Amino acid sequence: MPDTPAEALVHTSFYQFADLPDPDAVVAIVRELVEPLTGSVLVAREGISGALAAPADRIAAFEHALRTDPRLDGHFQHITFKHSACDTPPFWKVRVHKKDEIVALGVPGVTGVAPNPDRSRHLSPQAWRELMAQDNVVVIDNRNSFEYRLGRFRDAIDPQVDNFRDFPSYVQAHAEQWKAEGKKVAMYCTGGIRCEKTGMWMENLGLDVYQLDGGILNFFQSLPDADRDWQGECFVFDNRIAIDTKLRETPTTADEVYNDSPDEAWRLERAHRLDSVNPKSIRKISTK
Repeated sequence: MPDTPAEALVHTSFYQFADLPDPDAVVAIVRELVEPLTGSVLVAREGISGALAAPADRIAAFEHALRTDPRLDGHFQHITFKHSACDTPPFWKVRVHKKDEIVALGVPGVTGVAPNPDRSRHLSPQAWRELMAQDNVVVIDNRNSFEYRLGRFRDAIDPQVDNFRDFPSYVQAHAEQWKAEGKKVAMYCTGGIRCEKTGMWMENLGLDVYQLDGGILNFFQSLPDADRDWQGECFVFDNRIAIDTKLRETPTTADEVYNDSPDEAWRLERAHRLDSVNPKSIRKISTK
């Protein structure tokens, strides 16, 4: 449990695709670094991804260590962190896991590690805003449908997927039409990692594809008038449930996020199960 008031907590999220020859060694080091924090970190041969919370000084110490610890061989020296405030403690414990992928796409051979780091499809929030205003662009929400329903960029398309692994099938079904129409494909996700994983694969399909650098969170963090382009809230995968364009926690509950479909029932059941274990967050689930 955090030893400071919830309002003193800072949430940090991050990822970095990198070719890690010994992910087990990275797991051991990161477990040392996260000891005073709460949250979750995934490590795979393709890189690292995580979301953590703690008082600001502890978050700063962790971020500095991840960038500079000599045992990590500089793999994360350029990693970017996205911060938001917390009213509800986002997590109750800390875990570091080794996985086959830091984000599971389910397409063999696809990784987010760029073979040509000089080729960038990433757009800054301002450049993203300008691209969305063009007529020859299709804007794709690279998230699950329940996330799209809660909030989205204006005129964005919902691919109607209930799992990230379903996204490639949607792209393959529409790629030839987009190319025939001369469309640029602009895609976004919460923090950027899902777009990073699919970007090179989509380029190999012959698509002219771009992604919002740092995802929705970076857009909110960078543009004070983000609500010009964003409708609704942004789902976050922790006890806070959702945030607004000012990166502030909203009163939205898990019951309000998920609908009655079988594909989402397990998510709501998990949220309720976590709350039965952690009574401090029941307010978030049961308040209407």
